[in-house]
Amino acid sequence: MARPRAHDDALRTRLLEVASEAVATGGESAVTVRTVAAAAGTSASAVYALFGSRDDLVAAVSAEGFRRFAAHLAAVPPTEDALADLRALGLAYRTSALADPHFYRVMFDRAVRPSAAAPPALEQPTFRVLRDAVARLMPGAPDERVEAAAVGLWGLVHGLVSLEIAGLLPGDEAERTAGYAAAATAVGPALLGG
Repeated sequence: MARPRAHDDALRTRLLEVASEAVATGGESAVTVRTVAAAAGTSASAVYALFGSRDDLVAAVSAEGFRRFAAHLAAVPPTEDALADLRALGLAYRTSALADPHFYRVMFDRAVRPSAAAPPALEQPTFRVLRDAVARLMPGAPDERVEAAAVGLWGLVHGLVSLEIAGLLPGDEAERTAGYAAAATAVGPALLGG
């Protein structure tokens, strides 16, 4: 049965946006079907029709965040320059986080999994993109070393982006962009082993 016209993709997106803000600021317990529906200008029945339950709504928020994040990473095509590709992925990470800070917080600060069946963070497709990019720069390195370097780089960009989202990095947008690139360039090579 087709869903009612009033319950379209635009409403679904609005509900995900509202719920992401609620989870990001108050945790999962801040999300109730009634409050999310009211903030989105709709009814609780619309939430149930689109998501099924409150828990399914929260999981959908995380899944949407990872979908958006994956789209930013996928926009970075592999080239012959593995180091440039890795830097471009780091910039895509930042762009994604700044474009959708509430979803970023749900995925990483609140660590809401997209579903109970979702793989752990290091097995998510978005992490595999990073691990594969690092492996290109470390040919012949053992898998454990590649994964350790990828986790270190993830920690670096996550920390920088989290500081920026929290308003703790000085300067205007251009200065913060330059600072992000400078910090990643200064620390990143050490995480790759030199």
